[in-house]
Amino acid sequence: MGERITAERVDAELRGGMRRMRSGPPVGSPWGRAVIRAVQRLMRPDVADGVSLSTVRVGAASVRVYRPEGELSGAGLLWVHGGGYVIGQAVMDDRFCSVTARDLGLVVVSVEYRRSPEHPFPLPLDDCLAGWTWFQEHAAELGVDPARVVVGGQSAGGGLAAGLVQRLHDAGGTQPVAQLLMCPMLDDRTAARRELDAVGHWVWSNRKNRAGWAAYLGQEPGLGEVPPHAVPARRDDLAGLPPAYVAVGDIDLFHDEDVRYAERLRAAGVPCDLDVVPGAPHGFESIVPATELTVGYLGRARAWLRRAVGTAVA
Repeated sequence: MGERITAERVDAELRGGMRRMRSGPPVGSPWGRAVIRAVQRLMRPDVADGVSLSTVRVGAASVRVYRPEGELSGAGLLWVHGGGYVIGQAVMDDRFCSVTARDLGLVVVSVEYRRSPEHPFPLPLDDCLAGWTWFQEHAAELGVDPARVVVGGQSAGGGLAAGLVQRLHDAGGTQPVAQLLMCPMLDDRTAARRELDAVGHWVWSNRKNRAGWAAYLGQEPGLGEVPPHAVPARRDDLAGLPPAYVAVGDIDLFHDEDVRYAERLRAAGVPCDLDVVPGAPHGFESIVPATELTVGYLGRARAWLRRAVGTAVA
C-alpha cells in the first residue's frame, strides 16, 4: 500500500461524494477535536420508520436502544460507533442501527462511550463493557436471548468491539455469538509506520491514526508493551473467539491490518468472513450511503449478521 492514493483509485461511483471528505476530520489538535465534537452534538436523530429509540444512562456512559415495532427475532446487536477514539457520537449511526433493527428484527444497543485523550484506555472499553452488561441484564425485558447477542462496531468502534470480545472471552460467562468488525482500527503499529504518511489515505490518514492511537493509549503508538485488550491485533492467541465478519476497503489505511487479523482468526480456528471492497476508502458507507456499492456492502454485512444470530425474520 505504498502508492499514493489518487482520485483515480477510488471507485467511480464513490469518487464525487468522497472528495469533500478526502482530508478527513482535524483530530490532531484540541481545537480541531472540539470543533468536530460541537458539530456532532448538533446532529439530529435519524431513525428508520418502524423503530423506537430510547436512551438509558449506564454508569459513566449511556446507550441508545433501537427496538423494532414488528416481529422480534430474539437476537441482539451491541454496536460501537467510530471516531478514531477521539471523536464521534452514537447518533451518527442511527440510520445503520435502526435499519438493521427493523430489517432483521434485532434489538440494537449502541454505546455512547467516553473519548480520548480526556478518557484514555481502559475507560472507553470499560464503557463498552458496561453497555454489554446492561444489555445482558435487561435482555429478557427487551425480548432478547442473552446468548444470541453480536458485538460489532465500525472503525475505532470496530477496535473497541474486538477488544471487548477478547475481554469477555478472558472473563468467561456468557459470550457474544459473533463479532461484526467494519473497517476496524485494530493495530497501533500501523500508525508507527511513517512511510504510510506519504500515501495520503482518504478520510483517515496515518497522521490522524497516530494522533488517535496516542490519545487512546497515552503513549506513542507501536512502542513498548500495551495492556491486554487495548490493541486487539497485538493479542497472541485468538483461539476460542466467536465467529467474525471483517470488512474493509482495499484503499483504506486499515486494509493490511484488517486482512491480517482475519487471516489470524482463521489460522486460530475461528470462522471468519472477509469482505474487501475494491476502490473503497475509509468510512465510505457513512459518507456516500445511497450508492450501489454501499448498499451492497451493507447488505452483505446484514446477511452475515442474519446467519450469525440464526434469525428467521424475512
